[in-house]
Amino acid sequence: MVARVAVIGAGSSGLVCIKVCVDEGLQPVCFESSDDIGGLWRFKETPEPERANIYRSLVVNTSKEMMCFSDYPMPPNYPNYMHNSQLLQYYRLYAEHFDLLRHIHFKTTVRSVTQRADFSESGQWDVVTVNRDGEEERHVFDAVLVCSGHYTHPALPLTDFPGYQTFSGHCLHSWEYKDADACRGKRVVVVGIGNSAGDIAVELSRFTEKTFLSTRQGAWVIGRMASNGFPLDMTAITRFNNILMQRLPKSLTNWAAERSLNKQFNHRLYGLQPRHRPFDKWPLINDDLPGRILQGALVMKPNLRGFRGSGVEFEDGSVEENIDSVVFCTGYKGTFPFLPAALTNGPNGEFTLYKRVFPPSLSKPTLAIMGLLQARGPIMPIVEMQARWAVRVFTGFCRLPTEEKMLEVFESDRKSNMKSCPCPRQAALEVDYISYLDFMAEKVCPDQLHYFYL
Repeated sequence: MVARVAVIGAGSSGLVCIKVCVDEGLQPVCFESSDDIGGLWRFKETPEPERANIYRSLVVNTSKEMMCFSDYPMPPNYPNYMHNSQLLQYYRLYAEHFDLLRHIHFKTTVRSVTQRADFSESGQWDVVTVNRDGEEERHVFDAVLVCSGHYTHPALPLTDFPGYQTFSGHCLHSWEYKDADACRGKRVVVVGIGNSAGDIAVELSRFTEKTFLSTRQGAWVIGRMASNGFPLDMTAITRFNNILMQRLPKSLTNWAAERSLNKQFNHRLYGLQPRHRPFDKWPLINDDLPGRILQGALVMKPNLRGFRGSGVEFEDGSVEENIDSVVFCTGYKGTFPFLPAALTNGPNGEFTLYKRVFPPSLSKPTLAIMGLLQARGPIMPIVEMQARWAVRVFTGFCRLPTEEKMLEVFESDRKSNMKSCPCPRQAALEVDYISYLDFMAEKVCPDQLHYFYL
């Protein structure tokens, strides 16, 4: 019988997992390596190794109405799109309201999570931690919820660019970036075209002599505001739109989206025209990028080819001299060093997870990984539903298919995603927002009208 559950991490995922465990009558024990809750959303002046870090000005890309936990709405005085400090405050209010802090061991790092010798019968785990005094402690848990996130190990591909060893400027990852103070009056290149790259490039362009945004493939750019001034996700993420996307030819929906986006501004003229179509990859969410390009403060450039002394060369042969800094917004390595290496058994080193939660290879489904996915929608409601489903599986109220069937579903989902996302590692992370929530809701509440939860 499952009773004690280890929750690794006290960010947004860890907090809701603690809450769900308590609701189901379990005993959660949360280990948090830092001295506070919040995880990714706790801004720190100095980056801390192996912990997520954000920049000072970061504002969420999902509205408060869509991203809040189901049983605790955002304060009414909060703006639709919050600054990171307000989201952290929401987590504090949530933790206080449900008395979650008493379950958290701060300044405690999880060193290893391994199956016990009798795992095939008990499903139990040995968890080794190091406390604030540097003392190693051993624990036994009936189940484990991994909530440590995957934005802790930055991917900095310097070796892909010849000449970086002799570059006279400074190279850094967006993980290290805090604000534009160190770049005032300088010439800076930002590499990448994700949301972080867009935010950082726009912010730098207000303070630097010149900012260049280097992209390999371009992006479709959308703002946070939809028609009539409503938040974008409130109008876009609906069952009606989801049905349309499933029923209409993809070529038609892509054509309509391209027409709408190019009405805002012509992506080709702005140097942003991507090779892919709008629904094939993630858009870049940014309210100010087109305006900064229009004003000449931000200059679009093709992919970075390499470094030349104090300059950088791009794939079109152009060279920008006297570059002071290059900021790489090139993503993260999704690693969980405390977990058994056998779980990282995908052909590309990814986690093979049934419906992005359960490792099929485990003889007992008593370990679940939260939030290791990508969806066109807010992550918090997804993780809340993941936690509900996982705890139901732990306690035996829900059963998983056979290992063979789970692997079949994993491969089917990945192959389907690879039609629009050719990278196998990325394709393995993709889920359809509403359909994924429906799947889990039906598992948690099979006899209920779960559609009314969305």
